[in-house]
Amino acid sequence: MAHGGGGGADLMACKQEEEVENKAAWLLGIKTLKIQPYHLPPLGPLDVKVRIKALGICGSDVHHFKTMRCASFVVKKPMVIGHECAGIIEEVGSEVKSLAVEMKFFGSPPTNGSLANKVVHPANLCFKLPDNVSLEEGAMCEPLSVGVHACRRAQIGPETNVLIMGAGPIGLITLLASRAFGAPRVVIADVDDRRLSIAKNLGADEIIHVSTNIQDVDEEVIKIQNAMGSGIDVSFDCVGYNKTMTTALNATQSGGKVCLIGLALTEMTVPLTPSAAREVDVIGIFRYRNTWPLCIEFLKTGKIDVKPLITHRFRVLTRGGGTGL
Repeated sequence: MAHGGGGGADLMACKQEEEVENKAAWLLGIKTLKIQPYHLPPLGPLDVKVRIKALGICGSDVHHFKTMRCASFVVKKPMVIGHECAGIIEEVGSEVKSLAVEMKFFGSPPTNGSLANKVVHPANLCFKLPDNVSLEEGAMCEPLSVGVHACRRAQIGPETNVLIMGAGPIGLITLLASRAFGAPRVVIADVDDRRLSIAKNLGADEIIHVSTNIQDVDEEVIKIQNAMGSGIDVSFDCVGYNKTMTTALNATQSGGKVCLIGLALTEMTVPLTPSAAREVDVIGIFRYRNTWPLCIEFLKTGKIDVKPLITHRFRVLTRGGGTGL
């Protein structure tokens, strides 16, 4: 089973096998996270109870932890964090058969997340993992869904040359997804050489080190275009700053697309008019929809390997009176 919600991940949290009392990681204030009891709602007829076995730490979780908000989503009361999760079904509701429409998101205010021993969740939004896909890989279906949804929105295919701004977890996921959708050439840019090295190892054709200075955009656009060697059909901004979006807009060829994935800023100042004059389309994504079956298929067939993105593993200590992570 794998289910999650919202944005990108490279750390995994593994749960203890046995728990006397269900507990979860509650965000109580800025940089205040404690393990406390989590009383689940009653199991409804269309719900299942899931023992969480693996969970990734997303950038949105970090934002919530540090500032009690992520973009316009504000934590106003104690909340369980976490949404990149996989687990084992322990109990099913009496009518687990039909479909239903739901748009709630784990760990996005005001909905509690899944950094817990157990959660109750609608059965039709749970997905069985193949035998050759681990629970950790299952948890990675959530960030992978962001890349898959972006590639669908931007119509990535065998004739689409791709530029990715940002080699963080979501940038790397978008690289893997672009390859799976058939992109013949992918160039990725970032300010961090270590991240660029990882991107190269994951299959980027070229990596470009860029600065944080917006005055460098024109020079860096030339470097990026030369590295691509032909027109850039689609650019993914996996950061969401004035400079990254400006670079993406300027680097993309006429008639191409720029897809905004990163949401670092609520407002940006970018050269829309010159881009519009070249008929560059700007599209955005927010989370994803109907991606889990394809993500699982990519993992099952080996078309995408997310294991290199799982860099650390932590156990959540809930015994012996401990209250923190």
